[in-house]
Amino acid sequence: MKIQWRLRMAAAQREVWTGTELRRLLAEKAGLELSSASVSALFTKEPSQVKMTTLAALCTALECTPNDLIEVDTTPVERPLAPPRPVADLPQTASARGRSMPPL
Repeated sequence: MKIQWRLRMAAAQREVWTGTELRRLLAEKAGLELSSASVSALFTKEPSQVKMTTLAALCTALECTPNDLIEVDTTPVERPLAPPRPVADLPQTASARGRSMPPL
């Protein structure tokens, strides 16, 4: 599964070109005060996690939905089949090791 952070594209589609503009919108429209460094990081890097309140504020500021900010590839991952084990790795029976089984 691949996740792509699309904040910069969503902002550009709404003619928000800089972190400073986004920071102002977050404060004005969503009431969220973030540091310049935090907004810059959101704007330029793919975050490993985003608080739900931050996501909601971004959607409010940009008048968009989370789907505009995050693209998720839901294509199932194909897992390779395990290769067959070589015969040498299989457990041997008593008769295969040259021992006879006691009579029942």
